[in-house]
Amino acid sequence: MEILSNPFLQLALLGGILASIASGVMGSFVVIKRIASLSGSIAHSILGGIGFFYWLKYNQGQTWADPIYGAFLAGLISAFIIGWVHLKYKQKEDAAIAAIWSTGMAIGVIFISLIKGYKADFTSFLFGNILLLSTKHILFLAILDLIILLTIFFLYRYFVAISFDEEQSTMQDLPVTLLYFTLLGLISLSIVLLLQVIGIILVIALLTIPPTIALVFTGKLVNIIISSIFLGMIFNILGIFIAYFVDIPPGATISILCAFAYVIVLVGKKLVLRKRKAA
Repeated sequence: MEILSNPFLQLALLGGILASIASGVMGSFVVIKRIASLSGSIAHSILGGIGFFYWLKYNQGQTWADPIYGAFLAGLISAFIIGWVHLKYKQKEDAAIAAIWSTGMAIGVIFISLIKGYKADFTSFLFGNILLLSTKHILFLAILDLIILLTIFFLYRYFVAISFDEEQSTMQDLPVTLLYFTLLGLISLSIVLLLQVIGIILVIALLTIPPTIALVFTGKLVNIIISSIFLGMIFNILGIFIAYFVDIPPGATISILCAFAYVIVLVGKKLVLRKRKAA
């Protein structure tokens, strides 16, 4: 009955479903390619773009400067810098990830400190508040989802190739550099999608835990992607309901549900293996 009467809850559920599609698809590549730390760096560097666009909007009177656009721009810039370092100087990749992570957050903090007046809505980007999604946010999520799905549809086999064996892909004359930058760009899009759901701080949970759980049961990438999408939807929908009725932060609730489910799967798998050995 609450779903039928509460438009905020309806938008939240729709937003959770849309975010689950992006996180399930791109999170599977993140887990398979083992670039969770890289994704974490992109997520935290986004704070710089958000802070800068907040400063443009509230201090400079630029009404067009939506912080989401800043997040998207900062995510792409940091992703391409990390990608360039990965391809040219692999031995320095960890240092580049750490530098971009800290620099992006520092830039965001500086610009936010320069803003005069009310800043409370900035916390939604840090911790997420899916219950405050608007129709504009839903449309934005749907467009980004469509971009991600169409790109994956046409380039799926190439992304699989560079995810499992980058060197072999180079030997087969595949455009590895272009494909790698495209993959990182799509990951940035996914992170932007998840900002309003669980925020920057918790974004890696929804991006990596569902695919990791799926990987326990199947090694086929298509099955991992499909399972991750459905798991993400379950975590989002259940987390939204719990947060709504208990009156606790939805982003943190969704993240805890992800972690709790992962622990249950690991313990359950261990118990099953013990029984098989005992038999």
